[in-house]
Amino acid sequence: MLDLRPVGYVVGLLVAVLGVAMILPMLVDVAEGRGHWRVFAESSLMTTLMGGLIALACANGVREGLTIQQTFLLTTGVWLMLPLFGALPFILGATETNFTDAFFEAMSGMTTTGATVLSGLEALPKGLLLWRGILQWLGGIGIIVVAMVFLPELKVGGMQIFKSESFDTFGKILPRAGQIATQISVIYLWLTLACVASYVAVGMSIFDATVHALTTISTGGFANYDASFGTFSGPAEYVASVFMVLAALPFVRYVQLVNGNPLALHRDPQVRGFLLTILVLVLVVFILLQRVFPNSEERIFREALFNITSIISGTGYASVDYMHWGAFAVTLFFFIGLIGGCAGSTACSIKIFRYQLLFASIRAQLHRIRSPHGIFTPRYDGRPVGPDVLSSVMSFFMFFIVTLGLVAVALSLTGLDFITSVSGAAAALANIGPGLGPIIGPAGNFSSLNDTAKWILTAAMFIGRLELLAVYVILTVKFWRA
Repeated sequence: MLDLRPVGYVVGLLVAVLGVAMILPMLVDVAEGRGHWRVFAESSLMTTLMGGLIALACANGVREGLTIQQTFLLTTGVWLMLPLFGALPFILGATETNFTDAFFEAMSGMTTTGATVLSGLEALPKGLLLWRGILQWLGGIGIIVVAMVFLPELKVGGMQIFKSESFDTFGKILPRAGQIATQISVIYLWLTLACVASYVAVGMSIFDATVHALTTISTGGFANYDASFGTFSGPAEYVASVFMVLAALPFVRYVQLVNGNPLALHRDPQVRGFLLTILVLVLVVFILLQRVFPNSEERIFREALFNITSIISGTGYASVDYMHWGAFAVTLFFFIGLIGGCAGSTACSIKIFRYQLLFASIRAQLHRIRSPHGIFTPRYDGRPVGPDVLSSVMSFFMFFIVTLGLVAVALSLTGLDFITSVSGAAAALANIGPGLGPIIGPAGNFSSLNDTAKWILTAAMFIGRLELLAVYVILTVKFWRA
């Protein structure tokens, strides 16, 4: 029989940590003097107590390693339980949202999607705005650890290709995860502090700089204003672009960098492919916008760089309503969101390395057709790629496309139009944030959608953040019989 105690122990501890984190927005609300601090005091007490009780109840089942089944349940259980408790301040707080909206907002935060159902953000208590940033910051560092420790072991979506070059963790997942998390946390924290300082240097208030740094480094995209990043312009957009790119690079390379390997980033084909993709896309949009905004080269370059970087990294900030840039630009932005950043980063969507493996496989197949007697093996970073990796990547692409279609159809059945349904499905499944169109586009939000549509999108955010297969596998009968 499957022993759930090790899973419950870790989930309980993380829930308790989430409860402790609620103290920070409570202190901000105390300083603001609006009386909203009681909401976070109550939420913190309930969350910490419940998490502690779960951990204590499961402590007698803790052991050094986790089975594959337990690991799958842990990766999915964490991303279900943390948004559940993270929603408490939205239900009890100034927004007084119903459970559907609160869970949607918390799931969007923890999965670093950035889709929001809240409006009038400027009037909300500062503690609640900070809590949205904290949810995304915690979700960002959490997904890095999951991508580097758990998914390679679970052979999800081709992630096993990174196992040998990152950390050998099989059979000792929990102890090794602690060591990895410590190194990553320090780098993650320093990047966040550098982002805060940079935002302050270009004119943001300390509070705005802090919240936006939390949501920039996590590539989450929650902002303090209904206009998203449109409230700021000029230098702040350049700062955000730089840090969104840094957050979308593989953090294992930063670990190697600080440990004496100065060429770690340069030698990674993911990094080179990601940066080249951004460069090409910015040039295309820059040329396109020359006709829309003549004699505004700096503005065009800045807005193209910022918005393309925001969408491709999955951050989801918007500085302008790019729906007015023309049909070609809108179509391009839809597909940009399906590219994503690097594996082992806070970025989301399909990821650059999967496209690189896909193209390597296609290239090898074309060579075989041309030379039937030759032996052609797909290679990645100079190493041959095994059939298990290619099969995993192809399965991921298939599941992603099928899931995208099913979510879009489900949304259309709730009464949404074609553009809202398709772009909403892509925005949620790829954890991008804004969709397209007048309702959920860069100038709108998800508040006007009906509850059924919100639950569909919430499920899509959850499935997409955990790379689809990690969720789907626990729905099979054989998983529970193993």
